[in-house]
Amino acid sequence: MGRGREFLCAAAAALALAVAAPAAAADLVIAMPPWPSGQAAANILKLGIAKKFSLEVEVRELGTLTAFIGLEKGEVDIQPEVWRPNFDELIRKFVTEKGVVTLSERAVPAWQGICATPEAAATIKSVADLGDPAKTKILDTDGDGRGEMWIGAAEWLSTGIERARAAGYGYAANLTLVEAKEEVAMAAVDAAIATARPMVFYCYAPHHVFKLHQISRLEEPPHDPAKWKIAPPNDPLWVSKSSAATAWDAGQFQIGYATAFAKKHPEVAQFLQKVDFSPDEVTAMSYALEVERQAPADYARKWVESHAERIDGWAK
Repeated sequence: MGRGREFLCAAAAALALAVAAPAAAADLVIAMPPWPSGQAAANILKLGIAKKFSLEVEVRELGTLTAFIGLEKGEVDIQPEVWRPNFDELIRKFVTEKGVVTLSERAVPAWQGICATPEAAATIKSVADLGDPAKTKILDTDGDGRGEMWIGAAEWLSTGIERARAAGYGYAANLTLVEAKEEVAMAAVDAAIATARPMVFYCYAPHHVFKLHQISRLEEPPHDPAKWKIAPPNDPLWVSKSSAATAWDAGQFQIGYATAFAKKHPEVAQFLQKVDFSPDEVTAMSYALEVERQAPADYARKWVESHAERIDGWAK
């Protein structure tokens, strides 16, 4: 009986140690951005790399600024979507100046701006119209006399830039700029379309909203670098110090990875350089996660299974 108790105590102690012991560290870490296509891409890369190179891969939810700091420190190895010009300041610091991050040569073309539902587009056709309270009153949903406009999620760098653009163009004076999760905003777009309610909101492409609805992009003057002055995002006052009274520059996004990681795993770096998602595929990722409510890992598993030859090509 005593020996039995000793055995049970020893077993309990061993179990406690096993539970308390940290899990084995992954061979590499992929940052998962807080937007649908980035979440899908992170998981596709995870499964593709694990399959072709037999590496243990961890996907970790991280904002882009945090991810770049992790890339420098060796705590993160891959960032699946580095948007430009949104992250140009980070690229200047970590890619150009420090050389601790490398960008893939392939890029997915993209754009950003302000969009309107059909009912809003009948009255508001350009960004200049947003400065006219007589026109933007149709966007008032809470009866306070000011229209509302979604400008992005709180954690997105683009959201701060949209605040700077609103101030630069002047429409911040008569519009309430709303920050909210993208899924909440897209649900509001769906409801606005369904009820024929005017709505204006920040938009970007590739994105599933253009597959679902007839959305118009507001007219803006061409991008002017002289009017695009964005302060470093690590400055707590960067939004107020920024000025952007102009349209966004032509956009794109690329995979970023730690330069030190590429030296350790050159075969994986070559794999990342060959990844060639198309705009239509990125739109499909967004649609699957936001509209069909597929989990990123589940979507990625099916994608990898149905694109086996494609992934083989990336690994050659």
